[in-house]
Amino acid sequence: MCAQIIEGKKISDLIREEMITETADLKEKGIIPGLAVVLVGEDPASKVYVGSKEKACQQLGFYSEVHRLAADTSEEELLAVIDRLNNQASINGILVQLPLPKHINEKAVIDAIHVDKDVDGFHPESVGNLVIGDDSLLPCTPAGVIELIKRSGVDISGKHAVVIGRSNIVGKPVAMLLLRENATVTICHSRTANMEEIAKQADILVVAIGKAKAIDSKFVKPGAIVIDVGINRLPDGKLAGDVDFDDCLDTAGYITPVPGGVGPMTITLLMKNTITAAKRANGIKG
Repeated sequence: MCAQIIEGKKISDLIREEMITETADLKEKGIIPGLAVVLVGEDPASKVYVGSKEKACQQLGFYSEVHRLAADTSEEELLAVIDRLNNQASINGILVQLPLPKHINEKAVIDAIHVDKDVDGFHPESVGNLVIGDDSLLPCTPAGVIELIKRSGVDISGKHAVVIGRSNIVGKPVAMLLLRENATVTICHSRTANMEEIAKQADILVVAIGKAKAIDSKFVKPGAIVIDVGINRLPDGKLAGDVDFDDCLDTAGYITPVPGGVGPMTITLLMKNTITAAKRANGIKG
């Protein structure tokens, strides 16, 4: 048996086609979704991500602003930019690219973004809404994981999902979203005993630990859905996930590659959140 590869790029492109139509419909109502991205400093990976977000906005027909600030920008100056964007009607979503320089308190910056414009889904109120099941803008990568599973034709309800990793960015929120979809969820982490045994019970295995090829076929139940959120650069410069893709290919039923799996979904779901925020700002449900 060879696993079906879940092609995130194809699924992402499909969702973007849907959003192009949705954005055109909103424009006929005089609504143009607006996204502001704030980049502090010259982190090379962050610059690439910001460039990708700019391109996505152009593709979808959004209004976009990119605020590129010097690495020595003070926390007070950054908070002033966010305050201005919070009050700018043409901006529906605000994203501050992480990581920030060490002299800036990330939590203070995340907390400063108005919850209605929190398209990253990191604000404490957004996280609280996610946990209790209230309506909120969802964190992009975890929401992308759910979309990948659903659009692969897999019913999450009733499945046993195991999440390896407990970060605030991926592990915890993806566990909450799987629970919302009526999965039975187990979270494993660095202190988990018998992790291999627990992982092997999973119908759905989501891995987000930031360690290249840490999870091999010994952790995978035959026929399981394996979602690899990790992205690691190997000594030879190539990218690899947290899952040993080649080793798991004959055991899993479905598997995401790296690159080309979860990665393309993150920016796409960011755009989807921006459309949702624009609709809500104009009293449109959905």
